[in-house]
Amino acid sequence: MTCAPPQPPIRDYALIGDCHGAALVSRQGSIDWCTLLRFDADPVFFRLLDKGGGAWDICVEGMVSTSREYLPRTNILRTRFETESGTLDVIDFMPVGRARSASVHDYVTLNAPGWLVRRLECVAGTVRVTSRLAPRAADFSVDPPDIKVENDGFLCNGGTKLWCTGNLRLESGTAVTEFDLCEGDRQSMVLTAMEALGDPREQSDALFEATKSYWTEWTEYSRYQGPYAAAVGRSALALKLLTYAPTGALVAAPTTSLPEEIGGERNWDYRFCWMRDTTYALFALSVLGYSGEGRRFTEFLTRNCLREGSVMRIMYGLDGEPFLRERTLDHLSGYHQSRPVRVGNEAAGQRQLDVFGEVLDWAELRACLGERFDAGEKALFISVADHVCRIWQEPDQGLWEMRGGSRHFTQGKIMAWVTLDRAARLFGDRPVWRENRDAILRAVENEGCAGNPGYLAQSFGADSTDASLLQVPLLGIPLDDALIERTIRKIEADLKKDDFVYRYRGDDGLSGGEGAFMITSFWFVEALLIMGRGDEARALFERLLGHANDVGLYSEEIDPASGAFLGNFPQAFTHLALISSAQLLSLYERDGREALRGTNADRARRLIGSTQGWRGLAYALIRNRKFRLFSSRRSVLRIDR
Repeated sequence: MTCAPPQPPIRDYALIGDCHGAALVSRQGSIDWCTLLRFDADPVFFRLLDKGGGAWDICVEGMVSTSREYLPRTNILRTRFETESGTLDVIDFMPVGRARSASVHDYVTLNAPGWLVRRLECVAGTVRVTSRLAPRAADFSVDPPDIKVENDGFLCNGGTKLWCTGNLRLESGTAVTEFDLCEGDRQSMVLTAMEALGDPREQSDALFEATKSYWTEWTEYSRYQGPYAAAVGRSALALKLLTYAPTGALVAAPTTSLPEEIGGERNWDYRFCWMRDTTYALFALSVLGYSGEGRRFTEFLTRNCLREGSVMRIMYGLDGEPFLRERTLDHLSGYHQSRPVRVGNEAAGQRQLDVFGEVLDWAELRACLGERFDAGEKALFISVADHVCRIWQEPDQGLWEMRGGSRHFTQGKIMAWVTLDRAARLFGDRPVWRENRDAILRAVENEGCAGNPGYLAQSFGADSTDASLLQVPLLGIPLDDALIERTIRKIEADLKKDDFVYRYRGDDGLSGGEGAFMITSFWFVEALLIMGRGDEARALFERLLGHANDVGLYSEEIDPASGAFLGNFPQAFTHLALISSAQLLSLYERDGREALRGTNADRARRLIGSTQGWRGLAYALIRNRKFRLFSSRRSVLRIDR
């Protein structure tokens, strides 16, 4: 029997999920990471972080090769095993669908009970299969829970159950199932997180059809018509998988502690909702035509940021928890001995000045797409602007969450300017906003530049630059074009290696190094467009597309020398940047370099046409959704529980 090796390369994984929890499936068909019900739950399997962390292996006799793909326009994964005697398809998915009470076009409210379905089908010859399920108990324990063999599968202490048939037995805490399949035979195995009424296997076909319909219907609402549609669509599906349906939060990644350097200490828990990442992602989705996710996040934002006496934080837990205590799990060896393994993230307590600008920039985008703010939202955004007036002169930890001392990061000051500029656009300029906005601009020009001729530096008084500054020309701040171009060229000279761009160089309070960041590499595509280097931008974008894994997913970072993925996976930051770059390439080639000027809201208007054209499109979409009333009912998920 051939089973997956422990801890394969990060790029060997694909993601499945139900907008509640998620699982990573390796190229060999093993599930080495799985959280049911919640992204931040203790995982059922975490061999990804320790060889004793448990997994679910599908082992086949006489295996020759494997291949895999997502079913078109879905997050359903098909892995094909070619063996000496036959061919086996394994279909992996976590059921999703609209709740019975959801409106026809509501693609946010889901009824997903935390089931993981594996459908095995022999498509040729005969195949002998062994399933090896090794679950783990709570709190990242490497010890197996008590498991009982039952007539219909295996019941684990704590309520997790594998529903299956075949030759069932226990081997040292592992639930083993063996069976033979002949051509045309199909067998479903279902892992459930809680007690189920009836046998879930009897519903597997209906679950599959509802889940397939859900994803294809959601995909059909994209209005993207430019080139690279397959990559843009896959990135949108990845972002949707990272949304947490019960509250509208969006996680930066579904994993924790995948290292930014193999063997290093830069291992962080990304299973939380960053304001920055979410607003970037919602910009990408909104311009594609997905507004429901933005409305849900608005509810999340106002619910958690309008608490009396509270100040908006840079990140929250899935339910809006403001405090995310960080601890290390010293009993785990980490991915390829990369320690420590962390749960929680103490960066939640940092001050990062840029995040206020990103939230107000997103607010302007929402307004340009026709959304109205209620009294609470308006009060929140005004209070954010007033707060920035009080604190912008203080140092912070910056966009990259450095764990060294605070600094006056140039990008943070620029985003403070954005906060006040967008507030003025939305609610009318006020003297205190205007005075502080002008003072911020003067400070950036006088203290945020280095060199002769000058370029924007990473922080006031520094000589080094920072890849976050690649986004400055897209913010609408009135800085000299020559200064912007010199900054881009400085970043190109100092931080770019081959197709990739590092975030920065120099001390950041941590030991060791890191890979090149994929988001900054896509940002460089956009910077090339700003400079009018369109042919170079398109060529680089296409090369970056080639660095995705075989199912179109990206990690946070990449090793330029080997192409190995680094950091948590898949990463929302990377996928939203891909969508943004594709949109800007399309806009540049349609309308030229000048069309990229202004704010995200300005570019959104150009991407979707005139305001009247957008309204017409919106009405057309509404009519189309009403017209598809009956076909959309396919994705209503009915589960007997």
